[in-house]
Amino acid sequence: MKLQTAKTLKPHSRLARRRGFTLPEIMIAMGVFMLVVLGVVSTHIFGLKMATITQTKLVSTQDAREALNRVRDDIRSAKIVYVGNGTSTSFTPIAPNSPQQGNAILIHQSLNTNRFVQYFLDPNEDALKRRTSGGRLDVVANYITNTVPFRAEDHFGRVLTNNQNNRVIRMQLEFYQWEYPEAYDYYRLQTKVTRRAIE
Repeated sequence: MKLQTAKTLKPHSRLARRRGFTLPEIMIAMGVFMLVVLGVVSTHIFGLKMATITQTKLVSTQDAREALNRVRDDIRSAKIVYVGNGTSTSFTPIAPNSPQQGNAILIHQSLNTNRFVQYFLDPNEDALKRRTSGGRLDVVANYITNTVPFRAEDHFGRVLTNNQNNRVIRMQLEFYQWEYPEAYDYYRLQTKVTRRAIE
């Protein structure tokens, strides 16, 4: 009797010559592939969250700097500056011998007191607003949380009780900004400005 070895056996078809993957090999390959896909997706989602947080901070910082720069430029070019309390229709300067701090500042660019620029904090809208003698009203900054943003100080940083000529106007804005996901972030920006033309 003659036995045929594996070398002498001829396959019946092409399919018999192909070797396929086993079920455990396929499951392991799919598991590794799924881990790679989950890693890529979670990294992408984390990147989107970080981009949103960074964008929010950059926008809020830019808005706050623009507000500070606008007030600074108006104060530097002023002839007369008063610290007081005001609304969209009125301004009351702080009385002498009282701490020169309040929610508003009145700026006259010349000795003509009929022309002015007023910045004031509107507590109903938590916004810093700018009012001109022409009747124009603009929002300069939103989401303000402090109630006394303006102070007149001396060069040592002490709050003054009079309208001395070489005083420094300090503006401090504390505000909150909506952050991703569902949280608030708080910021504080301040500047100190004095008039260019001190007489």
